[in-house]
Amino acid sequence: MFDLTKNFIPDMVKKIHLIAICGTGMGALACMFKDMGFEVTGSDKSIYPPMSTFIENKGIKIFDGFNEKNISPETDLVVVGNAVRKDNVEVLTTNKMGLNFCSMPQAVNRFIAGGKKALLITGTHGKTTTSSILAWVLYKGKLDPSFIIGGILNNFNSNYRYGRGGYVVIEGDEYDTAFFDKGAKFFHYKPLMTVLTSVEFDHADIFTDINHVNKTFDSLIFRLPEKSSLFACSEDNNVRQIIKEKTNCRIFTYGANAFWSLGSVAIKPPWTKFDVLKSGKYFGTFKTKLMGRHNLLNILSVVAVANDLSIDKEIIGTALETFKGIKRRQEVRGIIDGVTIMDDFAHHPTAVRETVRAVKPYFPEGRVIAVFEPRTNSSMRKIFQNIYPLSFDHADIICIRKPPLLSKIPENDRFSSKKLVDDLKKRGLNAFYFTDTTAIIDYIQKIAKSGDLVLIMSNGGFDNIHGRLLKKDKGTK
Repeated sequence: MFDLTKNFIPDMVKKIHLIAICGTGMGALACMFKDMGFEVTGSDKSIYPPMSTFIENKGIKIFDGFNEKNISPETDLVVVGNAVRKDNVEVLTTNKMGLNFCSMPQAVNRFIAGGKKALLITGTHGKTTTSSILAWVLYKGKLDPSFIIGGILNNFNSNYRYGRGGYVVIEGDEYDTAFFDKGAKFFHYKPLMTVLTSVEFDHADIFTDINHVNKTFDSLIFRLPEKSSLFACSEDNNVRQIIKEKTNCRIFTYGANAFWSLGSVAIKPPWTKFDVLKSGKYFGTFKTKLMGRHNLLNILSVVAVANDLSIDKEIIGTALETFKGIKRRQEVRGIIDGVTIMDDFAHHPTAVRETVRAVKPYFPEGRVIAVFEPRTNSSMRKIFQNIYPLSFDHADIICIRKPPLLSKIPENDRFSSKKLVDDLKKRGLNAFYFTDTTAIIDYIQKIAKSGDLVLIMSNGGFDNIHGRLLKKDKGTK
């Protein structure tokens, strides 16, 4: 019998062990613990760079694989990762030893957000980018923020920071917390300010339909503290419906016909120059190297939050101009023979559509070659089969890979890349199906010309397709 009475954080903690330490969030938390002076160990079933190296360089001992011997009886707290099952040997050992345990959000709320004012960024899309921009604006505003974000910020070369200032930026996830807590991760925080970027169906392994997703975000809004502020994107239909419900907090909208809105926008690669309006009146003009309207909306929410925190608009402007982006978000990995290789995390149909649309104006002399790998639990299921064909209209050439992990999905539920390509061709688009990554590399190396953009979209490593293209390597290494 699993003892849930041990699911709490004791007052005195010195030694912490993390089960599944090599996840992006867990790795960041482990490093923050080390920076704070705790004795930290961790384990994971897949130990590989760059996260393993990043953690080990902090002086943290990582055990390769799960084993009951990895946990010392002197451990004060065990942090259990989201993907860890209740039959994990280290979970069973934790229970047998009677050790205190908690989830990652519980740990973040206690050790990182405790005593600070939380700025929570939520939504189906744009969380990482919005959180990263806000963290950089706070830093440039000399507020010495803390943050824990699901992507590597190029300005800090890190996805976490433990600052001495009074604010902490948290990327709030709607995914469930742990095997012993099926509530959303973001339920654990009591934010001063919250940004809600969008609400769409995703995470098909967790949510049954869009109503299930809406109810989760609705519960979040209902829980927000009375004196907190919510910044909600008015351009999202589901967001508009959710904020109609009675809430105790202040609500500010951003987007079209909203309290915060965009004025004129001018694209002069690599810059986008845009005006911001507050309550219909001119607020300021800003510049960014981020591409696409979806990123302008992300920035708009940050401008709204920063203004509410009394950060001067000149500081906001400087921060936006000096923001270096996030790894795997419109990240240019290199240029070879005049062909730009870009990496992006897009995988949801909306994210794919907006990413392809965003980059098109910045490569007017060449073609956009969109390369897509369906790899997530949702994208490998046929739930989006009839939606993905609408996501590639702005691409000149489309390369679709067969999902690499289809065996994880029940046969009747599987997504078909072949059908996607057939549907794209019916729409008059230049689309091609590939069974493996090497075939895609071979094709691109034959047809790519100077001025083209190869936009590679996947939430995984995609067999190092980026590096292999840049090295003209058709092999698998």
